[in-house]
Amino acid sequence: MSVTVETLENLERKVIVSLPWASINAETDKRLKQTQRRVKIDGFRPGKAPLKMVASMYGAGVQNDVMNELVQRAFYDIAVNEKLKVAGFPRFEAVEEQNDEANFQIAAIFEVFPEVVVGDLSAQEVEKVTAAVGDAEVDQTVEILRKQRTRFNHVERAAQNEDRVIIDFEGKIDGEAFAGGSSKNYAFVLGAGQMLPEFEAGVVGLKEGESKDVHVNFPEDYHGKDVAGKTAVFTITLNNVSEPTLPEVDADFAKALGIEDGDVAKMREEVKKNVGREVERRTQDQTKESVMNALLKAVELQVPAALVNEEAQRLANDMKQNFANQGMADAANLDLPLDMFKEQAERRVALGLILAKVVEENKLEPTAEEIKAVVANFAESYEDPQEVIDWYYADESRLQGPTSLAVESKVVDFVLSKAKVTEKALSFDEVMGVA
Repeated sequence: MSVTVETLENLERKVIVSLPWASINAETDKRLKQTQRRVKIDGFRPGKAPLKMVASMYGAGVQNDVMNELVQRAFYDIAVNEKLKVAGFPRFEAVEEQNDEANFQIAAIFEVFPEVVVGDLSAQEVEKVTAAVGDAEVDQTVEILRKQRTRFNHVERAAQNEDRVIIDFEGKIDGEAFAGGSSKNYAFVLGAGQMLPEFEAGVVGLKEGESKDVHVNFPEDYHGKDVAGKTAVFTITLNNVSEPTLPEVDADFAKALGIEDGDVAKMREEVKKNVGREVERRTQDQTKESVMNALLKAVELQVPAALVNEEAQRLANDMKQNFANQGMADAANLDLPLDMFKEQAERRVALGLILAKVVEENKLEPTAEEIKAVVANFAESYEDPQEVIDWYYADESRLQGPTSLAVESKVVDFVLSKAKVTEKALSFDEVMGVA
């Protein structure tokens, strides 16, 4: 049967699906007889109600189900026969002028996948990010690990930056107390930015038992709208001062980091390996981002709205799940507008289409060994790497993530081999987001 595929706007297409009334009626009659055998109607024994009565009660619903199934099947056949690359799900609209008595006609409106043409990659510029991990970076990381294990010991002196203090405070605006403006035995570390600068400055120099009134100007953009832009007077009483004591880098410190024999040299090697792995991951991510931007520039592409909407919905659901994991009550019922995810969704869909084309054209499918290498890299940071590897290979579906990463890695290497590559060396702080 001849089918005309009508081009609407952009990637949208339309075909008219014809369903023979004979097929609709035959399937409807068949299902009504099946319904008759199991339906219970008052005044009749099960299965003994007249077919006409069953039809009057259930006929419209049964016919609707039949037509939905037949139109889906007919559309699938058309898509296969016409070699249509359908993106997302079609929507069906009734045809107002039913000019064929033998057939019921319905319009199927759908989008098709775009033709992806990858431009000249040699014209694209890509930044390859690098960073070195040496003794200085290990020293810096060890210092961070020491600070994470800081102990605070009570001292009898005036409070200074880096001390942990315990205070009572009561705040008033225009002589009136305000919500959240007072607390008893509140602990924080001076200089850590936990409190507003004027508040912390008022605590510095106080000794245990001393009190002081401190004027604090709340910023206009302060998260508490009731006090934003206002000036409060806090009466602060210092209850306790404790100074920080960092652990020595010795055998006990090494053991605390998982080095059983307490060998500090081994600890430093382990720190270097772990930091190197993290730096490599971050620099690779930045390089990959530059590669993906280059691919987007190299391809002029319309993306199917249906796929963008699906991806936006997935992103919204992920955000709700994150909120739920953080303990937000009723996170599942949040009404998140999909427009806030549209730009990110469009980028993801476009990159998915482009990557698939690059992989297909250049035969970049990863080998089993390459996927295994990704899994092994994951596992290396765990206490028992083999246990992690076994977990991935116990269920083939778990390899989807590593496989996707292996594909992306091959695409990145391929683009780097074609594009204009500039190496960009970053400092350790820049890579780790400290600077």
